[in-house]
Amino acid sequence: MLNTPPLDNELNAWDRDHFFHPSTDMGQHARGDTPNRIIREAEGVYIVDREGKRSLDGFAGLYCVNIGYGRKEISDAIAAQAAELPYYHAYAGHGSEPSIRLAKMVIDRAPQGMSRVFFGLSGSDANETNLKLVWYINNVLGRPEKKKIISRWRGYHGSGVMTGSLTGLAAFHNLFDLPKPPVVHTEAPYFYRRPDRSMDEAAFSRLCAEKLEEMILAEGPDTIAAFIGEPVLGTGGIVPPPAGYWQAIQAVLQKYDILLIADEVVTGFGRLGSMFGSDHYGIKPDLITIAKGLTSAYAPLSGVIVSEKVWRILEKGSDSYGSIGHGWTYSSHPLCTAAGVANLDYLDRHDLVRNAGEVGAYLKQTLVDAVAHHPMVGDVRGEGMLAAVEFVRDRDDRVFFDASEKVGIRVAAALLRRGVIGRAMPQGDILGFAPPLCLTREEADTIVAAVKGAVDEVGASL
Repeated sequence: MLNTPPLDNELNAWDRDHFFHPSTDMGQHARGDTPNRIIREAEGVYIVDREGKRSLDGFAGLYCVNIGYGRKEISDAIAAQAAELPYYHAYAGHGSEPSIRLAKMVIDRAPQGMSRVFFGLSGSDANETNLKLVWYINNVLGRPEKKKIISRWRGYHGSGVMTGSLTGLAAFHNLFDLPKPPVVHTEAPYFYRRPDRSMDEAAFSRLCAEKLEEMILAEGPDTIAAFIGEPVLGTGGIVPPPAGYWQAIQAVLQKYDILLIADEVVTGFGRLGSMFGSDHYGIKPDLITIAKGLTSAYAPLSGVIVSEKVWRILEKGSDSYGSIGHGWTYSSHPLCTAAGVANLDYLDRHDLVRNAGEVGAYLKQTLVDAVAHHPMVGDVRGEGMLAAVEFVRDRDDRVFFDASEKVGIRVAAALLRRGVIGRAMPQGDILGFAPPLCLTREEADTIVAAVKGAVDEVGASL
């Protein structure tokens, strides 16, 4: 659609008067105190708004447009499926070709020992499914007290009632009466913010495992059903785990017969330079949460990958108690699964998993070279096509800025003025990047040049 000023004026007014945006300052937006941005089109790693401003999307939407924008193969697959079979449900053994084909493609790529895929629409509903399966399993096994779920502070697992409870970020709890039991939170594996700076990574990993075991013993091992964690903390600051972390955590979980849910909504399908974060870090999960990269957000789709061990218990439950009472109207929606099939095929044909590892490493290193020695930069970190820059008032003494100074937000705004989108992460002055996996080295250079300019600009004003 062409940019037409009269329509744009109407759209801006309708936007402020009628559209309830997520994660937005509602009053400021409704009054027009903050700018709104209506996106018109996109291609590759770039988006264009209705005013014609072109921006390199350094966050792939919300970590999700893995293959990049404008891939006709995926839109054509959706259109063809809509013409043939736009919808049918998946209840009572019904299926469609794209849903069945996608389930097979996911299992073929999943870590060893995984067996079946349940499809939903969002990462949040997938984690709701995980919770229900964990509780169902323990009821089938005659362990009605084994229901508590351990999550981690700064983890992100959704924004529903229970998934918002799993999330360990204050913004998703405040005024919502969250978190709800039986969710409890343990230490985040945030090495840069470790309490004792003399610790090396291995020592901090041991501390995290010790804190976890202390919590299990305090709560009662017979009450703990599962532990959920992202291979790399995402919204909590883009924080890769310290050395030995997942090995130490898994040893504790195995000791007390606690299920492991790997939330791979962000890391699944190539973002770390490996197909799954579980393989990347040697994680052996019982359940895996998938979404974003499953369709690269060309259509909403999520999933729970169930291990063979868990599947056998589910079969036992169904044999004893009848059909499982769980599902969504749009589970395995044919249009969405058709998008998933085309997306994974594109991912493979263009070797984007390898590209994510190679160009992601280049992006991180060039960020280190460009800004790591800046006086207000405390940490530059990342893994694969994930990177973050954390800002501090005093890097030597690790003194953080007061939240009221909004340093991370100011850097993100200065970055946008330079034509690059990065994300100001919550609970800290952190600038995050999660570009499409098709990013080139030249495009990485564009990101880094803009970051350096933005950091210099904001740093000079402080």
